[in-house]
Amino acid sequence: MPRPRLVPRQMPSRWMALLAPLIAALATLLSGAVLFAALGRDPLQALWVFFVSPVSSWYGLGELGVKAAPLILCATGLAVGFRGGVWNIGAEGQLTLGAIAGGGLALAFPEGAGLWLLPTMLLAGVLGGMLWAAIPALLRTRFHTNEILTSLMLSYVAVQLLGYLVHGPWRSPEGYNFPESMLFSADATLPIILPGTRLHPGILAALAAALLAWLLMARLFPGYRIKVVGMARPAAAYAGFSHPRTVWWGMLVGGGLAGLAGVMEVAGPIGQLMPRVSPGYGFAAIIVAFLGRLHPVGVILAGLLMALLYLGGEQAQIGLGLPPAVTGLFQGMLLFFVLASDVFIHFRLVWGPLAPRAKS
Repeated sequence: MPRPRLVPRQMPSRWMALLAPLIAALATLLSGAVLFAALGRDPLQALWVFFVSPVSSWYGLGELGVKAAPLILCATGLAVGFRGGVWNIGAEGQLTLGAIAGGGLALAFPEGAGLWLLPTMLLAGVLGGMLWAAIPALLRTRFHTNEILTSLMLSYVAVQLLGYLVHGPWRSPEGYNFPESMLFSADATLPIILPGTRLHPGILAALAAALLAWLLMARLFPGYRIKVVGMARPAAAYAGFSHPRTVWWGMLVGGGLAGLAGVMEVAGPIGQLMPRVSPGYGFAAIIVAFLGRLHPVGVILAGLLMALLYLGGEQAQIGLGLPPAVTGLFQGMLLFFVLASDVFIHFRLVWGPLAPRAKS
């Protein structure tokens, strides 16, 4: 009986690889329309509320930049590691540690300390994220522990650590017993770069990080070494390229940028420490990295799209009465279609009987 099966393609299409993210986005839109219709909503109106209404004003565009900044920062760092075969899944925890490190410095100077405080907070956030990423890097290079598991589990440890701090020693005495820290001083908060919005320099930092990542991977020898290790480890070992060094590079770059994203969140739109400083940016950044084809330009575009999904989810709750889970649903559909597109880029579906097995 004929059965469907996947057969490897001899020459995967480069153009289809570039078009796959666009195809995945369009498939997500069509699936979203079907979903809204099944929920009894007008599909066109629902898609307008979800994808157009959030960015129909200057304030909405500012919010798009606010949400895109941490996504682009985290995804850029992850993409560098992924290109080298370093699977850092713990950007959420590294983001949280960056927020703790930078936020703790802000709380140490509640009245402000001058212009030096904010740059020092940003540096502390980067170092905090790198320190948290160094743990799975050390376990990987010293004990051959899977970095996927360790980096992921450390994310939950980081969130619990933040919860302990804001419920305990860092809880604001003026917060009416709510689990939150004191508000940061003016010297510890990022300035607004677009009047009438909450847009802060984090979006500029994200674009700069993407540019530096492109320079690293396309023009500098360490980036070339990372790519060779990721594509062919035996060949890299023959050329003398160290795999442990690549692991450290990938984890520290990813952790540093995630930590920067974390401190910019608490020094920007949040303005204090809370039990959760991220709605899942570190995990969503994994989708952004793969949707952007691990390329800095693609990561920027994918980060803007993912930020729009966050905004659209909020608008859907207000304008359509849908639950908050609709954001995660759209993110899941987007990831599903990206992975499905990748499968059909490298394989083709054929119908027919299975080939007979060779006799031994």
